[in-house]
Amino acid sequence: MEHLEQISGLLALSMGLAWASGINLYATLTMLGLMSQLGHIELPPGLALVADPMVIAAAGFMYCVEFFADKVPGIDSGWDGLHTFIRIPAGAVLAGSALGDISPAAELAAALVGGGIAAGTHATKAGSRLLINTSPEPLSNWTASVAEDLAVLGGLWVALNNPLLFLLGLGLFLLLLVWLLPRIWRAIRAIGRKLSSLFAGKPDESLRPSAPDSVR
Repeated sequence: MEHLEQISGLLALSMGLAWASGINLYATLTMLGLMSQLGHIELPPGLALVADPMVIAAAGFMYCVEFFADKVPGIDSGWDGLHTFIRIPAGAVLAGSALGDISPAAELAAALVGGGIAAGTHATKAGSRLLINTSPEPLSNWTASVAEDLAVLGGLWVALNNPLLFLLGLGLFLLLLVWLLPRIWRAIRAIGRKLSSLFAGKPDESLRPSAPDSVR
């Protein structure tokens, strides 16, 4: 029973880091490193580097930069686009490192699954921000950014303190992603078509009123 609890704890940590990295990598690293330094958690050897003061300082600095960049319409989407090449690989590495002591096969499997989860959460965040940026007011950006940060901190806390509850919630979240991502993508494509029509000087067919049946 104790061994099962240990495995579930490591699995929740591994997948939790992947999930959180896709949303806000720097908040994830900062929280994990500080909790280790303060003695609240004991990291597996593969993640011990995260608790190094230099890593915590670098992650904390980048989190401060992201905190402001993430709240400016347009800049937040550019920041997300750049971090496509950072969050997803980092999520895979962190997920694999958490299970590295079990076996090389477990490390590789965790990295593969973790990379996929990080990609899913990153795509949801970036896609949602593109849609939010169609709103002219900045309040929605601030609300989304703060909500994302709170979700990362709260999700990691649950992963560390109640692994089974986190794994259950993660499963439900992944089912939600399967339903949500295609809808976000269709909405982004629709906005792209409207913008293309606008800049090309062509009327948007979707905005034309339908002719009465008697005229057709």
